[in-house]
Amino acid sequence: MASQGTKLPIVTRTAEGSRSTRRLRRTGRVPGVLYGGELAPLAFSVDARELRHALARRGAVLEVGLDGATQPAVLKSAHYHPVRGETIHIDLLRVNLSVAIHAVVPLELSGAEEAPGTKEGGVLEHVTRELNVEALPTDVPENIVIDVSGMEAAATMHLSEIEAPEGVEFLDDPDDTIIATVTVPSEVVEEPDIEEETELVGEGEAAEGAAEGGDQPEGGAEES
Repeated sequence: MASQGTKLPIVTRTAEGSRSTRRLRRTGRVPGVLYGGELAPLAFSVDARELRHALARRGAVLEVGLDGATQPAVLKSAHYHPVRGETIHIDLLRVNLSVAIHAVVPLELSGAEEAPGTKEGGVLEHVTRELNVEALPTDVPENIVIDVSGMEAAATMHLSEIEAPEGVEFLDDPDDTIIATVTVPSEVVEEPDIEEETELVGEGEAAEGAAEGGDQPEGGAEES
């Protein structure tokens, strides 16, 4: 659970366009905007290294520090460089720790190799990889791990079979949301080996030639 806040010091910035933003990134800082609550949106920048460490615990409440004061916030969205993968912009959302929020939580599977269905040759497919949940900011989990070690061949696991963590409510449809399936591959009919097939054809042609040769008179000459 994300019960511990993670400190994230920020400084205000003036949004001056893409040129100013690129110059800011070259100094090792990431631009962002803080939304929510009764306060106006705030443009800020944060040290890229400190941001990376703060976001390592997904779902954690961030204690955003500004001018000696802190306020709780959560990551609303993040944009990444398409090649280098580094964070180039973030949006944070102010939160009230006593009011539940909606969040998207990663879904992980455990025990796939031990499942009877996979041991029998089936393929376990991870269908749903994220869940929409509602919980207090401090109760939003970093991830949800589902045990699939008991899945049989041709089995399907729905969200309705999963118990939500304490303090967390699933928002996705429990009957329509498929967590995982175990599919059984269809039987493959083995084709005859090329060499064996060639030998069979050759034997057939030899037999046919022998039968035609038996109709000719001995000596091979025609009667006068």
